[in-house]
Amino acid sequence: MNDPSIELLKASILNPDGNEVADNFDRVVNLVRVLRHECPWDRKQTRESLAHLLLEESYELIHAIDEGNEVELKKELGDLFLHICFQVILAEESGSFTFSDVFTSLCEKLIGRHPHVFGDIVADSEKDVLKNWETLKLREGRTSLLDGVPKAMSELLRAYRVQKKVAGVGFDWKTGDEVLEKLTEEIGELQGAATKDEQEDEFGDLLFTIVNYSRFLGVNPEDSLRKATGKFMTRFARMELEVQASGRPWQEYSPEELDVLWNKAKSATSR
Repeated sequence: MNDPSIELLKASILNPDGNEVADNFDRVVNLVRVLRHECPWDRKQTRESLAHLLLEESYELIHAIDEGNEVELKKELGDLFLHICFQVILAEESGSFTFSDVFTSLCEKLIGRHPHVFGDIVADSEKDVLKNWETLKLREGRTSLLDGVPKAMSELLRAYRVQKKVAGVGFDWKTGDEVLEKLTEEIGELQGAATKDEQEDEFGDLLFTIVNYSRFLGVNPEDSLRKATGKFMTRFARMELEVQASGRPWQEYSPEELDVLWNKAKSATSR
């Protein structure tokens, strides 16, 4: 027997009254509730089973931003919002919290962390804002400045986040030149590493220092590496076309010939 309340939700989804933001928000939420009730796949899902999909959708959203594709960006934002709704509805079903609780908590947190907007604290620069932000987090009950840095992050971005947090309380290099000196030192230590374990340690130190230098350049290392990888893939794809058109297998190309193909692809894709 069909659930009358679910049938009403389905009717509101298929025949929305208006196009206001609140109406469409309710439509998406109700859609997820109906799917949880009537779709075998959706009924089976848990927070844990959806976690990796939430991460994948975030990466797809970033890809759409990188590509400057507004059509895909709109779609990917919708997919990400769907997963957020799904997580809240799972919490509602277990009695943990509701959408209202989420929004109330968010507003309280943002108001509390912006005393320079909603209070009498003065913050004339972005640096002042970030320093106040970390101090306020500690007052909220965190025992360490580094609490809350997600382990699921890529290690490149995680290093960046950790360094920004400690820099916010003054534990930082004074200038970028000092970091460059440290970078030279780390390269020397890597070259002098005798064992595989030592090489791994020193290579990690070198990467960590490179991330440190990115902050002084005002560059996000994750974004930089993602763009560099994408650029390499585009250029290599052009090389592949050249190789395929030649009819020769890769193994027949000398290193010098491959360099010529690479430089040709690099010139064709240079910005």
